[in-house]
Amino acid sequence: MSTAPGASRSAALLAFRLAAATLASMPLLLVVLDIINQSLGPDPGQEVTETLGLAAFQLLLATLFMTPLQRWTGWSGWLRIRRMLGLFAFFYASLHVLAFLQFILGWNDLWATFTKRPYVIAGAVSFLLLVPLAATSTRWMMKKLGRQWKPLHRSIYPAVVIAWLHFIWQARSDVGEMVVYGVIVLGLLALRWRWFGPGSLIPFKRA
Repeated sequence: MSTAPGASRSAALLAFRLAAATLASMPLLLVVLDIINQSLGPDPGQEVTETLGLAAFQLLLATLFMTPLQRWTGWSGWLRIRRMLGLFAFFYASLHVLAFLQFILGWNDLWATFTKRPYVIAGAVSFLLLVPLAATSTRWMMKKLGRQWKPLHRSIYPAVVIAWLHFIWQARSDVGEMVVYGVIVLGLLALRWRWFGPGSLIPFKRA
């Protein structure tokens, strides 16, 4: 008995979504394994914080890659995991913030730290831009916001730029990796500009 084409496509998409979710979960699983094996080096708190933050940034980039991949391949399955990747990015960003507060900054004198460390301000702004995106990621919120949903979710573009600034600001002498990420960010924004116009990069602006 042959399988219906629709059922095969649904099964393939489900497998693809599960594979994407598994890959997105790997940074956290590796951190947990490193904690269990006590292999985080001389400053475990710093290592955990940086790993979680980099995972959040990489998943933000992966989220932005979904539209180019869909246009280049003609397969809509890439767009089906875009929201999930965005939520994973926010999840890791939240863990990054908590780890920073717990292991590096502490929960006291937050204002003094903000005024002395500009990269902390950049990270906080980027995270705050992601909060409403995560809060309005459900289909119910999409329907409730209507035409305002897309302009709101363009906040991901300034969020990823500011997140990059957050990382390169604290990179000190070793900036090579962040320069590469910066080129990727610039390329993704340039593609968006070319395909959809400059207004597609501006939050809260209706196309």
